[in-house]
Amino acid sequence: MREHSATPAGVERLALLRHYAEPLPALDSAEFAALFDPYADARVVLIGEASHGTSEFYRTRAAITRHLVEKHGFSIIAVEADWPDAAQIDRQVRGQQPPSWQQQAFQRFPTWMWRNREVAGFCAWLSGYNTSLPAERRVEFRGLDVYSLGASIGAVLAYLDRTDPPAAQAARQRYGCLTPWQDAPAAYGRNVLHGQQSCEDAVVEQLRTLLEQRLERLGRDGEAFFDATQNARVVQAAEQYYRIMYHGSIASWNLRDQHMFDTLHSLLEHRGREARAVVWAHNSHIGNASATAMGWAGEFNIGELCRNAWGREAVLIGMGTDRGEVAAADNWDEPMRIKQVLPSRRDSWEQVFLQTGLPASFTDWRDDTGELRAALSATLLERAIGVIYRPESERQSHYFEAVLAEQFDAWIWLAETHAVTPLGSNPPRSGEDETWPFGE
Repeated sequence: MREHSATPAGVERLALLRHYAEPLPALDSAEFAALFDPYADARVVLIGEASHGTSEFYRTRAAITRHLVEKHGFSIIAVEADWPDAAQIDRQVRGQQPPSWQQQAFQRFPTWMWRNREVAGFCAWLSGYNTSLPAERRVEFRGLDVYSLGASIGAVLAYLDRTDPPAAQAARQRYGCLTPWQDAPAAYGRNVLHGQQSCEDAVVEQLRTLLEQRLERLGRDGEAFFDATQNARVVQAAEQYYRIMYHGSIASWNLRDQHMFDTLHSLLEHRGREARAVVWAHNSHIGNASATAMGWAGEFNIGELCRNAWGREAVLIGMGTDRGEVAAADNWDEPMRIKQVLPSRRDSWEQVFLQTGLPASFTDWRDDTGELRAALSATLLERAIGVIYRPESERQSHYFEAVLAEQFDAWIWLAETHAVTPLGSNPPRSGEDETWPFGE
């Protein structure tokens, strides 16, 4: 049963939070940076967000990441984005191509999620930081997601065209099964559901063929082969995702987060034993799903998989807000709007942190085994806004139950927030149905 803050347990919890919550210092201050020094020993630090369109969430996690990179040697930034688009940023920040991603990458809905000034500012800093490092030590910017079917097919073929034209011809034959669906992969899923041919065997065979050449090509082509192999993995996962998405949201959600975890694991393995990563994604992916209504219904996520794989070496940080603005759409593939975020519900974790009276705070219970963790072990609602926000149905559309103490290791609270600022004014381009009809 959910509690209200006015109950005896709620009053005690509020008193404890007022004692333990740290007022959040300025993002560029030494005091802010020091809050995250305890995570220097982590293998992965996962930083969430309660919406994809909030400026403060982007700027706060960028400041945390900058400190972990500069002071503690984290070398991979892995984000909830398509691999080929993120690769354009990666090549820029590691000095392998001019800064063209702002014009070319992330052209499909929701463009504002990564094509915004907040991300551009962080990438400018990372580009400058990397110039002082030798090429093999430069910090990577990578995409974890599963939706880039057409772009990933194109990347595999482009690599093989340059390095092995006969292999490129064979790959075109295998991927030819999917070619009619590159711009409408959800339609592929519908057609398979109704009895048309599956392309599963073809994409599995193409990945197997690449992996058989791994030792030879990694020694010769290095990063180019690794990129092509990861794109082949995306094609395989995307084919499966769109094939099963109409069978239910749980299966497709789990496939997507398993792919994101597997990609993160591959990045760490590729970088070497000392590699450590910062992950940027929505709270619904970052927080341990087993402590939420998602997990109770059968879903898992990258946060849960990381905690199972690395234990204490995986740090899960969530973020929340009470009110303000957010960049979001009314429906899928519709224009971005600046929307007002409704004040949080009385029976929500957001309301608990609002009542501390702190406009911005940081609360860490990673090492707590006593009263604070116990106080955060109640079941309350938590808000999740993706790229779509529907205030008129907010309770049904955007709240889920969660036990905060087990979902995260720490929580960043920002009472009032504002929308991200998109780059340019180019309209979104229709294309692949990314998270439709499921997910954040």
